[in-house]
Amino acid sequence: MTTFDKREQGFEAKFAHDEELMFKAAARSNKLLGLWAAGQLGLSGDAASNYATALVTDSLGSQTIDEVVNKVSGDLAARGVAREQVAVKLQECLHQALAQLEADKQ
Repeated sequence: MTTFDKREQGFEAKFAHDEELMFKAAARSNKLLGLWAAGQLGLSGDAASNYATALVTDSLGSQTIDEVVNKVSGDLAARGVAREQVAVKLQECLHQALAQLEADKQ
């Protein structure tokens, strides 16, 4: 095995790790966003958990970040929550999810 082959394997392993990390972070941030949105909607307990879980499972398909933000902002529009607020909250949730995943590794 040449140095080039080893280097290629290293890059492939890093890419796979990074993709897995981003998948987990996206799922966790969507769950956190869903729990926040459920609270805004006045849901609690199983209803809040179900709302958050549905947001995660719906996004596992081919939903983009914009589609997630659109869905949540549509649900919260009657509560006076703007799309921009939801987008900012999703960014906060993503940072929180990444921090949680880092803490889980240690």
